[in-house]
Amino acid sequence: MAANLDHLAQLLQATLDARHHRKAETALKEEAKKPKYSLSLLSIVANDAQPSNIRLAAALAFKNFIRHNYVDEEGNYKLPPDEVVTIKQELVGLMISSPPTIQTQLGEAISIIADSDFWERWDTLTQDLVSRLSTTDPKVTNGVLEVAHSIFARWRPLFSSNALNIEVNHVVNTFGDSFIQMLGVADQQIEANRTNEKALKGWLETMSLLTRIFFDLSCQDLPPIIETNLQPITMVLHKYLSYANPLFDDEEDEATPIEILKSDICDALHLFVTKYDDDFGGYVQEFTSNVWNVLSSVGPQKRYDVLVSKALHFLTAVASVHRHAQIFNNEEILGTIVEKVILPNVTLRESDIELFEDEPIEFIRRDLEGSDTDSRRKAATDFLRKLLDDFEALVTQVVSKYINHYLEMGKTDWKAKDTAVYLFLAIAAKGAVTAAQGVKTVNSFVNVIDFFQQHIAADLVATGGEPIPKVDAIKFLYNFRSQLSKEQWGGAINPLIQNLASPNYVVYTYAATTLERVLFLTDDQGQHILSRADIQPYAKDLLQHLFALVEKDTSAAKLQENEFLMRCIMRVLIVIKDGVLECDIDNILDHLINITNVIKENPSNPRFYYFHFEAIGAIVRYCSNAPQVDLLSRLWAPFTYILNEDVTEFVPYVFQIFTQLLDLNKSGSIPGDFKALIDAVLAPGPWETRGNIPPLAKFIAAIIPKATEEIVKENKLEPILSIFQSLLNGKKTDQNAFDILESVICSFPASVLEPYFGTILTLIFTKLQKNPSDSYKTRVASFYHLVSARSGEAGLGTDYFIKHAETIQSGVFTPFYLQVVIPTTREFARPSDRKLAVISYSKTLVESKAFAERYMKGWGFTCNALLELLKNPPKVSAGAGDEILNEADVDDIGFGIGFTPLSTCKRPPRDEFPEITDVQQWVGDFLKASDKAHNGLITKYASERLNDEAKAVLAHYLM
Repeated sequence: MAANLDHLAQLLQATLDARHHRKAETALKEEAKKPKYSLSLLSIVANDAQPSNIRLAAALAFKNFIRHNYVDEEGNYKLPPDEVVTIKQELVGLMISSPPTIQTQLGEAISIIADSDFWERWDTLTQDLVSRLSTTDPKVTNGVLEVAHSIFARWRPLFSSNALNIEVNHVVNTFGDSFIQMLGVADQQIEANRTNEKALKGWLETMSLLTRIFFDLSCQDLPPIIETNLQPITMVLHKYLSYANPLFDDEEDEATPIEILKSDICDALHLFVTKYDDDFGGYVQEFTSNVWNVLSSVGPQKRYDVLVSKALHFLTAVASVHRHAQIFNNEEILGTIVEKVILPNVTLRESDIELFEDEPIEFIRRDLEGSDTDSRRKAATDFLRKLLDDFEALVTQVVSKYINHYLEMGKTDWKAKDTAVYLFLAIAAKGAVTAAQGVKTVNSFVNVIDFFQQHIAADLVATGGEPIPKVDAIKFLYNFRSQLSKEQWGGAINPLIQNLASPNYVVYTYAATTLERVLFLTDDQGQHILSRADIQPYAKDLLQHLFALVEKDTSAAKLQENEFLMRCIMRVLIVIKDGVLECDIDNILDHLINITNVIKENPSNPRFYYFHFEAIGAIVRYCSNAPQVDLLSRLWAPFTYILNEDVTEFVPYVFQIFTQLLDLNKSGSIPGDFKALIDAVLAPGPWETRGNIPPLAKFIAAIIPKATEEIVKENKLEPILSIFQSLLNGKKTDQNAFDILESVICSFPASVLEPYFGTILTLIFTKLQKNPSDSYKTRVASFYHLVSARSGEAGLGTDYFIKHAETIQSGVFTPFYLQVVIPTTREFARPSDRKLAVISYSKTLVESKAFAERYMKGWGFTCNALLELLKNPPKVSAGAGDEILNEADVDDIGFGIGFTPLSTCKRPPRDEFPEITDVQQWVGDFLKASDKAHNGLITKYASERLNDEAKAVLAHYLM
């Protein structure tokens, strides 16, 4: 056992070394298949003799193992029962005794276990925690409270339900009294240890944890024990909002336990003022005064940043409640707020300038697109905008005085001008500022364009000087991009592109991200503000310069640091489409392949490599059939290296690009290189990684129609259908199963499918009996229509489906058709699905002997269903649009060529029978020809089986 633990510890240590981490992770996957792997990891975590980094790595590995191997989709244990019992027995005590960094990982593991087991399969946990609380040892108590918080915090984002309410009540009944008692204990111990820094720190952390649990217990509904004790609880909160202790006065940068506690109190106050105003409203005014005093007393030091942000969030919540907001409806009070709260927190500090100079990428990430959620500037802006919502004219009048004052100062002091510009940005925007459009609605009392022309434009084109005013000018364009017309952007685009040549990291990055967002921008009619023609003249030089900026530092970590530059490259390639052929495409591919080869050694920035592969995908999408370039041969070597070395982060992207290459290949056969991948994707290994499943399913679906002969000849259809079966059994993978099945149905005739079709239906029908999702029923109905529509040469059709269904169980087809197919088809939203259903129904009416002779009422139901679909005829499915990405935002990755975030799988576009462009015309021609060929049988059936209204509609198609 000891030798095995030593080996495991060595592997964990190797995962921390960039040179060996991939091989070590592969070896750990093999170790994970061995019995009691999870307990071995916990043994390493518990071993104080092990280095702290190895113990932390073991805790992280344990958390990840539990996430993927504790229970299956049905909630059944995947681990042996004795291992589950031991984990629960050991984990809580181990977390309590572990250092904070390890506690974090073990706490997340406990939260994962609690998702499936708490409280019914772990009903002793809460009482166990209560029994471990100590009134004298803060370390033990804090460990217990960390465990409790890791479990209870799961409730915060959840919607209310009976099951959730039962769980919360179980906790409140068991934990509530002890929670109230520990508030008193912590308060007494803080007083008793005012001069004992170590003990005081521990008990202040206890009070912080109790405050977070106060939030947890109240996040769904107000528990009786909280309601009963609300007054004494608020007294404790008041006390510690005002608490000070000179022991912590020397700290400059890191928040002390006092600031952390006050921040947690502000979080709880925010919850109560927004959710429980009826119960809490009487306390709001006094807490508002307390929080105001907190904001007035703190300095600009970084240690107060989170506290200031949380305090401002509370004031914003107060301003959101109409009856409380009136306390701010006064010019003098608003002037005081701006002067005492807003200005100190939007003015640049020395620490901000240091961040700008020393960690520019961090400065950008905090500032762009609302990513600075805990910054003072963001919180102050949110508060000011909430006041603006209620008192637009008055707030604009008050703030404008300060804007003009700082603009005047800004003639000689760039920092003052930065403050003026930021204040203007804060009051000019109204409503949500979206990532796609920026500011859509502006304050009616300001003029954005005039302000830009008078005070900002000169900084955009200035050479030399301080870089921050130039950043402010670019950010102004970024925020108000929707307010500029196409003509105004025509004048702004050249200076914006010129700023990409700035030597300053922040300036050229802001220029790149603003350019990318403008190229993405559309007007109210969905037309791009800047078209391909507008950007094509700049494209070649622009791309070369952007690649030079990305590749300025060739180390893997630095090269993929700046996702904003790669995002801009991606957007330019999407906009110019096949115009990239005029931009030295071989050179562009050289850059992209080189970047792939560098970052594959240590992928560390998911956003960067997402944009990187989308850039490659754009070239594949628009240039795969261009004679100037052989994309498959250029991409094959770097991509197969990724597959062979199992670069987990990149494998999904590789298969999606390979799928796109296959889909766009005009030949009817599979390219030779891809034949080597068939066996690899049919092996179980790649499917074990959840993120690989959507792209692998799409890849198989793309390869099947081009490799039908090889699949039949080499007996590979059965392994493909085995994958279908495995995916169908999963709740999260059944959609991927149908991607494969539909490709099989479209590619093989009935003679090939005959041995398997009954089993396929059995699997599908079995899952239909287990409370299936609506999306599953949609895919089943679509599958039925696909089989029904593929009569003729394929040898399938309605009667083929009925024959196999009835073989499984006599009479099963009638409820399936009436309860699943017809009602589900009525809800079809995709035009291609609706078109397929129209074809299926039409062929059923004309060709099915079973419907003509056995299901005579069903013929009438089918005709009515067909006519109902034709009332709202489907539009022709035009495939993917011009954009590779969805227009919601590039952050919502997973559209266009099929790059999906690992947690989701979008159904790939499918448009069977593309030669049918006018569905209604096709139906009329088809039915008329069939009626004539069968001596008026359709007219006869209609007369017997339809009501008068349906007869009249059908007669229109037979005329």
